[in-house]
Amino acid sequence: MTRTFICLWIALPLLAAAQSPDSGQEKPLRLAIAGLAHGHVSGFLGSALRRKDLQLVGVFDPDRTLGTGYAQRQPNGFSPDILFTDLGKMLDTVKPEAVATFTSTFDHAMVVEACALRHIPVMMEKPLAVDMRQARAIQQAAARGGIPVIVNYETTWYRSHAEIWKLMKEQKAGGEIRKMVAMDGHQGPKEIHVQPEFLAWLTDPVKNGAGALFDFGCYGANLMTWLMDNQRPLKVTALAQTNKPDIYPRVDDEATILVEYPKAQGIIQASWNWPFSRKDLEVYGERAYAIATGGNGLKVHLAGDRTAEETRTPTELPPAERDSISYLTGVARGKFKPSGLSSLENNVIVIEILDAARESVRTGKTISLR
Repeated sequence: MTRTFICLWIALPLLAAAQSPDSGQEKPLRLAIAGLAHGHVSGFLGSALRRKDLQLVGVFDPDRTLGTGYAQRQPNGFSPDILFTDLGKMLDTVKPEAVATFTSTFDHAMVVEACALRHIPVMMEKPLAVDMRQARAIQQAAARGGIPVIVNYETTWYRSHAEIWKLMKEQKAGGEIRKMVAMDGHQGPKEIHVQPEFLAWLTDPVKNGAGALFDFGCYGANLMTWLMDNQRPLKVTALAQTNKPDIYPRVDDEATILVEYPKAQGIIQASWNWPFSRKDLEVYGERAYAIATGGNGLKVHLAGDRTAEETRTPTELPPAERDSISYLTGVARGKFKPSGLSSLENNVIVIEILDAARESVRTGKTISLR
């Protein structure tokens, strides 16, 4: 395995139950979608409706017009008959094996609590929650219902990040990690023309938690928590500002978060001001460094190598780790437990970092977590 995503505990009875008695093949995963306000749902739906290993059985959103629009616009389409404006009614009617959540971040807790009551696994778009109160409520609901909760980031499925894990953590080629720099951002949600319903809550400090600080700060916090083996940082210091108050009057559009560990530092750069979209990660160890540029770009410089940095081609990920749908299917079918970047344990720490960063911005002080 290239990273610590999968604990290989095979639940044979669950696998057998999921197989068709006639063909011996697994039946498609019965998936429901909760919420359409998160714009990433468009790409997810497009991918889901093309797959033969997945059956979309229900779509919930309180806005019926929004649901009808998605049903009509999807190239492969889905029937308006599976649209619901009541989450509980959808879950009880279609009885999904798993739920993929595309609400505002604020509504994640509501979805998890509804699914936990019915023992249904949940995946949500990043980040987990808007504050630690919600993060703990999600954690408690998941424990009560005995359900796995997965947080989906685009960067989870980057081959470049898996290669950095292999180099720095498995091979220990760089020694101890000393510094990490995450750069995540784009021109701004309005500037890249996100859907109106998406823009509405992204720019709401309650429903999003903040602006770029939460929207893009979560990526670096997630990756750094992973690379530090879910170690909680000692301190968090953050700066945030609004460079475009005419567009984003209520939230920040530029943020920098400094995360202090006993022997390492993290620098998280989150922006709605950059000229181009980027999701890059730099990791510096005692004897080597690795720089990931997007999903497939990777440069490394190893100790004893007198040449400049070397460009590498990351290896392909295992099938279950290549995309969110494959991963969710494996978790829902009991093939493995969520771990690493997707895990609830990691993402509660992510929210602790973001919560502290927001408080640091408000007070102008460093926030201690110990």
